[in-house]
Amino acid sequence: MSQLIENTISFVKTELKDAEGGHDWFHIERVYKNTLLIAKTENVDIEIVSLAALLHDIADPKFYDGDETVGPRKTREFLFKENVDSKIIEHVVAIIENMSFKNSLDTGVKFTSKELEVVQDADRLDAIGAIGIARCFNYGGFKNRALYNPEIKPNLKMSKEEYKSSKAPTINHFYEKLLLLKDKMNTKTGKQIAEKRHQFMELYLTQFYSEWEGKL
Repeated sequence: MSQLIENTISFVKTELKDAEGGHDWFHIERVYKNTLLIAKTENVDIEIVSLAALLHDIADPKFYDGDETVGPRKTREFLFKENVDSKIIEHVVAIIENMSFKNSLDTGVKFTSKELEVVQDADRLDAIGAIGIARCFNYGGFKNRALYNPEIKPNLKMSKEEYKSSKAPTINHFYEKLLLLKDKMNTKTGKQIAEKRHQFMELYLTQFYSEWEGKL
């Protein structure tokens, strides 16, 4: 592991020491590991994807009143102090600015790169499956949201702003995001892993509704 990566890990751990449980250092670590796994079969710059994975959530906008500039600014400042080449810095920042699900709800030309595709898949994998379910309910509890309300239907045609301001029950998030991620994967490895995790979420929902209705 390079000194730059070691320094980045230390920086991220400090930044996220009091973070909400679904967006803490362990989330970053899982995304980093997913990134390295996916990168094995993709032709990408390992340093760029590693830095983007480690720095992608140092200032998640939902914990900063929706401000999407804090994370990229902190990333740029940190990497500049580490004397990282300016082209690498701008690529890493561009990945962070364009990888989130909510930004996919916008129309228009977006930044693209193979490195973005790898880190985006790695992050989305941590939003689905067993850990994805745990993170989803952890955040719902953090925001004091209802688990489920049959009278509030999922909104499947949300704009980015509607998504950001949603206060819907946690179960709705499965339909508004989590179950959509399998078909948004970019890489072969990402798609393979997502398939299994997607199936697990479907089984979970079947069990959830069965228990909700008082059935076996």
